Amino acid sequence: MARSEKTPKAQKEPGRIKQMYQVFQMTRRYDNLAIWFFLLAFLLPILIGLALAFLLSSENVLGFVLYIVAGVMAGLLAFLIVLGRRAERAAYSQIAGQPGAVGAVLKSSLRRGWTASEMPVAISPKTQDAVYRAVGKGGIALIGEGPRSRTQKMLEDERRKMNRFLPNVPVHFIYVGPDADSVALHKLAPALGRLKNVLRKPEILAITNRLTSLDKNSLPIPKGIDPMKARAQRSQRA
Repeated sequence: MARSEKTPKAQKEPGRIKQMYQVFQMTRRYDNLAIWFFLLAFLLPILIGLALAFLLSSENVLGFVLYIVAGVMAGLLAFLIVLGRRAERAAYSQIAGQPGAVGAVLKSSLRRGWTASEMPVAISPKTQDAVYRAVGKGGIALIGEGPRSRTQKMLEDERRKMNRFLPNVPVHFIYVGPDADSVALHKLAPALGRLKNVLRKPEILAITNRLTSLDKNSLPIPKGIDPMKARAQRSQRA
């Protein structure tokens, strides 16, 4: 009789507390100021709770305890909010400057009312600079990934295409790159959200469908292209 082989146990996913600890460690590693933001977010609500307890319920034990508990709970909530934001910022700092970084942000961090593809609508084969497009309440946003001196002409070319088919839709330029006046990667989603609302939901849907049909009839970048791999292949042929 053949001896049965033991199947290896599936790796158990880390629990919620362990995941939070891993995120905390990663954030602290890449963000030197994070620990101070965490302490401030956690301790400030507790101190406010203590102050309210002494001022308003110094003679009421139940009220005193409730104020402290509320302060601790508020501190935990504030800590989690700050942890999420600083962790996101630390994660983006690791990919900043790499081809495709803007696409990663558009895929994961777009706010409500905006749609975009993680694939660029234009890319420079020589420099790997790229242009991404987002459509939302503010109109059409063209996002240049790379130095402004190289991406500005690419953005202008894309705007001319947009104006040809959608002449009445405002087109905005956003630069994400090494320039001093460029938008930081972790501030890209808020920058889109700050654009003045000019379109309604049906108009956004109509514009998105129009652009999608135009992309299909043009010669877009093949789906699944990886700028990093494209650069590696070119260097191998050299």
